[in-house]
Amino acid sequence: MERHRQAVRLVSATVRSLFERSEPYRIWHGSTNSTRPPHQKAGVRVVDISGLRDVLSVDAATRTALVEPNVPMDRLVESTLPHGLVPPVVMEFPGITAGGGFAGTAGESSSFRHGYFDETVRSVEMVLPDGEVVTARPDKGDEYEDLFRGAAGALGTLGTTTLLELKLIEAKKFVRTTYRRTSSVEEAVRVIREECAAERGNDYVDGILFSKDHGVIVSGKMTDDLPSEDERVQTFSHPWDPWFYMHVRDITKTLPSSASASASASSSSSSSEGTVTEYIPLSEYLFRYDRGGFWVGQAAFDYFKPVPFNRFFRWFLDDFMHTRMLYRALHGSGESARFIVQDIGLPYESAEPFINYVSDELAIWPLWLCPLKTPSRPSFHPHLRDGGKGKKDKASHGEMLNIGVWGWGPEDRNLFIRANRALERRVDELGGTKWLYAHTYYPRSEFWRVYGSAQQKQYEALRHKYLATSLPDVYDKVSVKVDNDDAVTRGWKPWLKSLWPVGGLWGIWKGIQSKDYMLHRHATWKWTGEGDEAKTGKTKSA
Repeated sequence: MERHRQAVRLVSATVRSLFERSEPYRIWHGSTNSTRPPHQKAGVRVVDISGLRDVLSVDAATRTALVEPNVPMDRLVESTLPHGLVPPVVMEFPGITAGGGFAGTAGESSSFRHGYFDETVRSVEMVLPDGEVVTARPDKGDEYEDLFRGAAGALGTLGTTTLLELKLIEAKKFVRTTYRRTSSVEEAVRVIREECAAERGNDYVDGILFSKDHGVIVSGKMTDDLPSEDERVQTFSHPWDPWFYMHVRDITKTLPSSASASASASSSSSSSEGTVTEYIPLSEYLFRYDRGGFWVGQAAFDYFKPVPFNRFFRWFLDDFMHTRMLYRALHGSGESARFIVQDIGLPYESAEPFINYVSDELAIWPLWLCPLKTPSRPSFHPHLRDGGKGKKDKASHGEMLNIGVWGWGPEDRNLFIRANRALERRVDELGGTKWLYAHTYYPRSEFWRVYGSAQQKQYEALRHKYLATSLPDVYDKVSVKVDNDDAVTRGWKPWLKSLWPVGGLWGIWKGIQSKDYMLHRHATWKWTGEGDEAKTGKTKSA
């Protein structure tokens, strides 16, 4: 803990010195899972907090963990599982950090129960823009309650997080996973709501739409028991394992929809009822989308077209197919400038028209479905709005559906921007909001109308109260800088990287330089079979 205090004192002194000289600065975390292009101004000072990356303690009695902001999800899980505990919300990409989950938006397949990641945080230590170090809690009556709630999702624009106290829940050895086949968008949306009902007892729920007539809703329940000694345990972390989404597609493509099957009284087996069930070790389930980055990894094969997308090459190139390396390559190559990566939060009734829009206008498949419990207060997180365009922006508590739209956009830069703007307008019409980790093209006035005048008023009041007006605001951090709606300032480097295969090769080189592939090679959360019960603090029953 003393090392942590010394590091925070150094950060505090550096920030205070820059504040007193009115010098702008940016925080360097060491990695990012955002797809936004950087627009750092020349000469801006950097405050390096990349060394704050340790789990300081795990307390089994209070079910809490003290973690520094740059602790990634895989290291966090590796630290809590030996105590028989796990965070309630674990981001599906191992490299996403606890600090990123708090300062950004992190809603995952357990968020229909637990809400966004920041809802599982008990307190945060922050360095304010003038260098003062404070601890903020969400408890009513806490001196910095407004800071805690305002900083969640505000992208570090109110201060710098240096420590988090996280809630933990009991971990179990496996996730009993059920794949429920659907045959229409309407059915998929209905079924995912059904699986979120409390009486279902699910710990995790999400879904994949491969097409309008092939969807799969994935539900999971934590358990310590296999039904029999011969039950197969499915893993997804090893080089020869299947990619999760392909596995789900392949084992469900011949099934009838669960709705039509349940209407038939003649079927008795689980597969004939439109469902398949298997057992996945907990950590393998939590990071099941890592290899292939959901399905975005296939885009790398699309780019390097001579390389076939088959099982051999997925095995041979496995080091490059994990999300950390994919992000390195995406940023290094410049291909994020023409790859649509958007997550949209929508009321359930708007999901089907939005999916139809994506299918008709962008032809992007698969799509990810993730049910969310939304905050009752104004927030930068996706939240329910009262109606669509032009109506009141009052935030309300309730259920909504996240839809992940990830795929190639138009090659022409102007057309790419237009496609993103058109998507933003359609989301607005349907009463939805975007996650802010990705490309955002709203004009400033439209951004604040969409995210709410109440949110803007509270946020700006907090920026003045905590002396943060010298820092970029949220809009400054998320908006893609373009000259106008049809152009973008470009130099010779983006032009060179736009030439095939220069950008892709450069992205690969940047990934190799990072050595991020070593992190997965040496991960201890991966299931190896014998002896793995120790990872959850469990012992085998007789």
